[in-house]
Amino acid sequence: MPRHTSALVGAAFLMATSAIGPGFLTQTAVFTAQLGASCGFAILASILFDLGAQLNIWPVITESGQRAQDIANTMLPGLGVALAGLVALGGLAFNVGNVAGAGLGMNVMFGIPVATGALLSAAIAIALFLFKEAGRAMDRFALAMGFVMIALTWYVAVASHPPLAEAALRAVAPTRVDGLAILTLVGGTVGGYITFAGAHRLLDAGISGPGTAMRATASAATAIGVASLMRAALFLAALGVVATGVTLDPANPPAAVFRLATGNVGYRLFGVVMWAAAITSVVGAAYTSVSFLRSFGHAIDRQWTRAVVVFIVMSTIIFLGVGRPVRVLVLVGALNGLILPVSLGVMLVAAHRRSIVGDYRHPRWLTAAGGVVAATMMVLGGWALTRLPALMR
Repeated sequence: MPRHTSALVGAAFLMATSAIGPGFLTQTAVFTAQLGASCGFAILASILFDLGAQLNIWPVITESGQRAQDIANTMLPGLGVALAGLVALGGLAFNVGNVAGAGLGMNVMFGIPVATGALLSAAIAIALFLFKEAGRAMDRFALAMGFVMIALTWYVAVASHPPLAEAALRAVAPTRVDGLAILTLVGGTVGGYITFAGAHRLLDAGISGPGTAMRATASAATAIGVASLMRAALFLAALGVVATGVTLDPANPPAAVFRLATGNVGYRLFGVVMWAAAITSVVGAAYTSVSFLRSFGHAIDRQWTRAVVVFIVMSTIIFLGVGRPVRVLVLVGALNGLILPVSLGVMLVAAHRRSIVGDYRHPRWLTAAGGVVAATMMVLGGWALTRLPALMR
């Protein structure tokens, strides 16, 4: 495919596969077990929120030709530094879980120790950034792994025989609405570093400047579509299992879904899906987090691939010393959701600053939709903070 088309598709899959990590799998299984078919409503709401965020962010970044932190600094000196710090630290925390998930995937597939699997996976991720054209290698890897994850998870979804009529009904008429579920699912899909993964990739691929908004919007919509396909497949797979009255293993809910739906074969498939989800998220988290640091030093900007390698190494070292409890993955998704109102709010204001976007005219209805998302996430985030002590127990 033409280079720009390849970059647009690659950016979409980079964002989607960055979102589809161990936390994504765990959060979906946990909330489906808790809410049953009504989890479909939380997923539908999160998809709409995801679109409201990404369709406001990607066009602004490509039209301005600036990364998010540079836009923020233009609006208010120091704001970009704060945003970069939040995103990079959140990305590092999330990447510890990604590395651990990759180790767990290899453990399931090959029976090797989780720590060994994590080290091997980190080495594979690092190898991608040693290529001369690291960006294109990353695009192709994300595309291939994305197809593998979605295909295998839909196979398990079909095998679990979920109650489709009930799922469709409760997606629009839930018997229970959980604000924490919505906050966490949105945070796990477009929170923190994930929000900017694809848009920053488009800049690095040379897609920036006047007239790029339409292509950026199409790429963003594709990214949300890919992530939503995976979320829907995992939800239906989990629903088919919990609808029989079975309780998922709290130590590893998504693994329980695959095993209970298709037996030992399903458990091996889970290993493949977990590894693919984790390794692509390792790549996406490291790449995007470093992209926020590139504005703060010429050395980092020139040697960004080496900085990515250091980021992956740090994540791996932290995992080997700390580990990855399921509860932490759910909480990090929620905390990532708290960053979204800040980052989205900055982009909504920037979208109408001619000094930033030039002659580009951002649709006001889209700005309004983004404002609703930012305000709602802020309210849900404040409410979640009041529940944090209980959730930590």
